Amino acid sequence: MTGFPRYAIYFAAGADSALSRFGAELLGYDAYTGNEVPFPAGASRVAPDWRDVSADPRKYGFHATLKAPMALAPGKTETELVAACATFAGKARPIPSIRPVVDSISGFIAVIPAEPVGALQQLAADCVREFDCFRPALTAEDRARRKPERLPERQRDYLDRWGYPYVMEEFRFHMTLTGRLDAERRGPILEMLRARFATLDLDTLAIDRIALFKQDDAEARFRIIGEWALAR
Repeated sequence: MTGFPRYAIYFAAGADSALSRFGAELLGYDAYTGNEVPFPAGASRVAPDWRDVSADPRKYGFHATLKAPMALAPGKTETELVAACATFAGKARPIPSIRPVVDSISGFIAVIPAEPVGALQQLAADCVREFDCFRPALTAEDRARRKPERLPERQRDYLDRWGYPYVMEEFRFHMTLTGRLDAERRGPILEMLRARFATLDLDTLAIDRIALFKQDDAEARFRIIGEWALAR
């Protein structure tokens, strides 16, 4: 069984940013404070069951995955992981910038880049590689939970190598807003989310920081325990 606590390295917009407020309101949870947030009225008008629609991403907080959730490998400590995050952020690198849009991805709705950005793919790959020493070996149970028989060969290989199938060429940046939706439900919800997102007037988004999220146990939500600006 997956161990706890679990940690993840994510992108999260700054605590005071309009994008963070947008995500926290729609998920009903602020990962910076650990507090619940009232849903916007418009969400429940389009989807009276909005709490259920947003239940899956609420557990993780509004984020984009860079290094997927993991327990710590034997001998590794939270203090060491925090120090590694600071070291990683301190290495000068090109700062990716995306043109963010709200769209459907694999059946759920998320904030995604309008077009691929090579520097973002590189940042995600660097996170996967450099933090992998903190990840324990993949157990047979955790591997089976990913249903490897349903994955394409490359994703299956990545699952075995990195403990997560959606890395390297398979990485797709997304900040999730809903769980998976049937096609007939997706249209009105997508329209509502795009309209709300348009009010942010966010033409570009710099992926200029990493955040360390922690989940204490299986029932807990992830919360942010540290964040670092990336050195340019």
